[in-house]
Amino acid sequence: MPELPEVEALVDFLVDRAVGRVVARVDVASIAVVKTFDPPISSLAGLTVTGASRHGKFIDLDVDGLHLITHLSRAGWLHWRESLPPAPPKPGKNPIALRVHLDNGAGFDLTEAGTQKRLAVYVVRSPHDVPGIVRLGPEPLTDAFSLATFAELLSGNRAQIKGVLRDQSVIAGIGNAYSDEILHVAKMSPFKLASSLTEAEVEVLYDALRTTMSEAVERAKGLNAGELKAEKKLSMRVHGRAGQKCPVCGDVVRQVSFATSALDYCATCQTGGKPLADRRMSKLLK
Repeated sequence: MPELPEVEALVDFLVDRAVGRVVARVDVASIAVVKTFDPPISSLAGLTVTGASRHGKFIDLDVDGLHLITHLSRAGWLHWRESLPPAPPKPGKNPIALRVHLDNGAGFDLTEAGTQKRLAVYVVRSPHDVPGIVRLGPEPLTDAFSLATFAELLSGNRAQIKGVLRDQSVIAGIGNAYSDEILHVAKMSPFKLASSLTEAEVEVLYDALRTTMSEAVERAKGLNAGELKAEKKLSMRVHGRAGQKCPVCGDVVRQVSFATSALDYCATCQTGGKPLADRRMSKLLK
């Protein structure tokens, strides 16, 4: 799933390639991805792309005051094409869900792999017309996101810290992969309750969050859309590396699987050497 660093890089890419161009037309290959009807998606044709920005994991393309907003979800992606075929994509024949043609013949496809179709596209007059954006918590790399702000978000929250970091209504932009990475850097169990953290642990976790996300943004900066997935995968310390050696201590990276996701961690670095039980609502094995 694209998270804050990759979405930020995609936005920068669109600023370079799409801003200033006129939308020639938009082809919808999967009507299910379009979550709004007023204004219609056809109203974008003939308007100029005037800006691009990010809200958490949402991409916001400003088109003369209308907003084409996309959430790529778990298996969605944006593919830039320097030259698009004139014929619209055929529904159900490929992973393309939506195609945006620009006036210079270039444009991009929004695609989604797999069977769980969660890619979402909105055409709205304001980003705040998108419920998911309204619910977003603070952005973690802004100056306003202080240690005190972070501590207040965790205070009284009895959810496991892994889930808190991923909760978009608490903090915007962090998903499954980077929450694994942040907790590994902080040397903290993913099942530790947020409300149980000491002041010292909150500070360690805050520093790990800011460092991990800032470094990821820097690595993604300047990459084109086709390079971002590989860069993210190569940069991971524990996420997606179950069965491999931890780069810090050399212990094996372990995994806890859930119904629709999994987390990766190092027992030596994060749980005092004790493996976590691989079941939902797991506790440390005794």
